[in-house]
Formats: sequence, C-alpha cells, structure tokens
Amino acid sequence: MEVGVPREIKNNECRVGLTPDSVKALTKQSETVFVEKDAGKEIGFTNEMYEESGATILDDPKSVYAKSELIIKVKEPLPEEYAFLDNTKTLFTYLHLAGNKQNSKQFIKTGVTGIAYETVTSEDGSLPLLSPMSQIAGKISIVVGSYFLLKPYKGIGTLLGKVGEIDPRIVTIIGAGVAGKEAAKKALSVGSHVKVLDLSVEKLNLLKDEIGNDRIEYLISSQESIKEAISDSDLVIGSVYIVGREAPTVITKEMITLMKPGSVLVDISIDQGGCIETSRPTTHDNPTFVYEDVVHYCVTNMPGAVPLTATLALNEATLPYIKDLCKKGVKSALEDDRHLQNGLNVKDGKIMHPSLIGVL
Repeated sequence: MEVGVPREIKNNECRVGLTPDSVKALTKQSETVFVEKDAGKEIGFTNEMYEESGATILDDPKSVYAKSELIIKVKEPLPEEYAFLDNTKTLFTYLHLAGNKQNSKQFIKTGVTGIAYETVTSEDGSLPLLSPMSQIAGKISIVVGSYFLLKPYKGIGTLLGKVGEIDPRIVTIIGAGVAGKEAAKKALSVGSHVKVLDLSVEKLNLLKDEIGNDRIEYLISSQESIKEAISDSDLVIGSVYIVGREAPTVITKEMITLMKPGSVLVDISIDQGGCIETSRPTTHDNPTFVYEDVVHYCVTNMPGAVPLTATLALNEATLPYIKDLCKKGVKSALEDDRHLQNGLNVKDGKIMHPSLIGVL
C-alpha cells in the first residue's frame, strides 16, 4: 500500500504521523511510504533519517496526498487540506469532528474515508489511541496551570505546593478518566490538595484504589459540588470526554463568577468543543484569555507542547493498526477488527459513527 505522511500545519504542531522507526517497520512489510519534506524536522527526524528508513521524500503536501492511498496524520486536516482529499483516500488521524461542526461538514463532503484515533476501542472499553495523548494532556494541564498562576501572567500569584506552614493550594479536576487521573497524580506530586469530581462512582473508586492519598477528595459531580469545589480552587481542570460527541458543559458562566480572581481554568476537553461555557479555542502562540478575572487556557493541541514525547507515544499505539490496514487493506482490516471499525467516522460523504448521527 502507498502510505503518505504530510507535515502538520496546525499552529505550533510539530508532531508527525510516523517516526523513521515506524516507516522502517512499514517498508519491511513492503509498503511504500511518502513523507513530506521536513515533516519531522522540528523534533529531530531529518529527511535523511526517513530516507534511510525506506521513505521517499516529496516536496509538498499535494504530492504526498496524490501518491498515497492511506494518509497518516496527527491532527484533523484544516480546510486548506480538503482539496487533497477524495473518496480514493483513507485518512487515519485524530478527527474530533464534534468539536468543529462547520469545518467537519465540509470535511465529510470530500468523500474521504476517515478513521479517527479517538474512537478506536479495545476489549476493556478503553480508547487505546486516545489514551497516550490524554495522559500527556493531563500531565501538561498542571504544568501550564502552575505557570499561568504566576502573577506576571495574570494569575493570582501562588505556588500550588506547600511552602513552610502555608497550606497547599487546591486543584479541582472534573472528570476521572485518563486525563483526569494523570492530572491528579501530577497535582499531588507538586504538593497540591486535589478534588476530583465525576458522575461515575465506579471511576472514582478505581481512582481511589490506584492513588489513595489523604490530600485528595473524591466527589460525585453535580452542579452544587462543582460550584463548591471551584470556588475554593486556584486551578481547575476540565477533562470530560464522551466518545465521538461534543463535550458537555460542566462549568457555566454563572459558576465562573464564583471563582477567585486570578484563578486558572484549563479545558482539556476543548478538542471536543470544551466543557466550560466560557471556553474558546486558543493556540500555543496565544494560549490564554481572561474572562471575569479568571485565566482560561484552551489550547486545542496540548500534547503538541511536547511533540517528541507525544509522537513517540502515539506511534507506539498506532503502528499495529497501521500495519494491519496496510497488510489487509482498509476494507478487510475494518471488517476483521470491530474495535478498529469503531474508529470509522465517515466514508463516501456519509457519517458512519453512531455518536455523530444527528450531531453533524
């Protein structure tokens, strides 16, 4: 199969769909791989490294798309890339179609077969291709939250951890999934007091069994419990995810007014539209804005801040599926693996994933 790896063009997106080692694994399987010039340059993967792994370097994205049947990316294509897509192509990437409905409708019209990393499932019900980026986003949320709590960046001007006899500051995390769990671990590691809220008692109990710790509270999520938690908090992390759907609003404009001036909100769910009513997508170039004296961080590609780590982690998860798609062909690979089939979002101009029907 002809496999294409275009350079990512989203703001400050330096991840790449395939590493040189992944290319080598595919070329050993007798696949043909085309990589756009400098696709991995920003994270140390040179054109020469890709060539040594068996790839052919092409000068522009148009050529990569034209020569390839299977396109491997990291982020959803932007409108300027839609002209390269048609019903002869299969795109394997994060799509997050519910997060930008207007663009998604135009994307679907291209006729491309779109398999989304974020809706591929596994036997235990987890999301194996979303999980590595969720882990990274959870860890990063505490790092960026700590940074924007600094006074020069419009924060309240506090450290999260305990200093001397001063009580540790409070971090609230809404959503006890993969990202929420990693955020909780990271927040505890810097000495914060942590509150984790979720609708699922089972998720909270699993988290409690794994983490324990007397500096963490496990709370059933409700409007009242959210209001109470965020009003006491210096940093609030929104990490709510529903497979394939737009994230539900868990923090309203009214709730924002209860928060301390200079506190920080990090909306990990922004890829799926955001779980905070006041959120709007931001970029690594301009990551924050202030609403009602509360700093909002809503970058839509948070793991792009650590692109080398993120690329390596993503390739470890995606490569077995890519090899299968190449070896069997897209149609047979989907038919043989119901979990990969769950990743099929669109095909021939039609919505294929049930969670998106009625949404787009």
